[in-house]
Formats: sequence, C-alpha cells, structure tokens
Amino acid sequence: MKLKTHRKESNAETHASVEKELAKPRMAKSARIAELNLDLTRIPEQPSTSMVGTVDKIIPSPRPRQPENARIAVHGPVRRNQDLRIENTLTDENGDEVKLKKGAHVNVTVAARD
Repeated sequence: MKLKTHRKESNAETHASVEKELAKPRMAKSARIAELNLDLTRIPEQPSTSMVGTVDKIIPSPRPRQPENARIAVHGPVRRNQDLRIENTLTDENGDEVKLKKGAHVNVTVAARD
C-alpha cells in the first residue's frame, strides 16, 4: 500500500512543477539569453575545461630569438586533441621565469574567448 501512496505523491509533485513552469510567460530562447546578458547581478563566466597531461617532448626553436615549445600529451577520452603545443616560457606565482621539463605532470585549463 505504501508504494501506491508514494507514486501518487510523486505524480502530484510533478503536476505542481509542470503547472509552475506553464504559469511563466512563453519566451523565445534568444530572448531568454538576452535577458540573462542584461542581468547585472549575474556574473558570466567563460566556458572552460581542465585536463591532466604530461610533457611529452621539448621541441627546440628553429631560430635563436624564438622560444622553444613543449608538447603536452593530454590524458582523456578525446582522441582528436591529445597533443598540445605551447611556448615553453612560463612564469610562476613570484614572477620568475620557469620552463617545463620532459615528463612533468601538468594541469591544462582551456578557456573560450569572446
């Protein structure tokens, strides 16, 4: 008997949430996005993702004035973008220049631009 009562309560809850949603005015998706962009209290964040990787290879520069590159092998299910190449001129939290070494474990964060 308790099982039937539980089902009735969940149906009532679902019905209430559907009624609440239908009470809102209908609005196009583009209008909802524009409304969110105009909201000054909302702080929009850029989409980003973080991945774990390992420095696979240090590629020397072809010219003396250009910095060397580091090839990073990204671990994860994405087969298409497993290798990333970045300039091997980085700064630490103190502002000192540092370089990646082969075999170093790194966290890579990729963020979208506007």
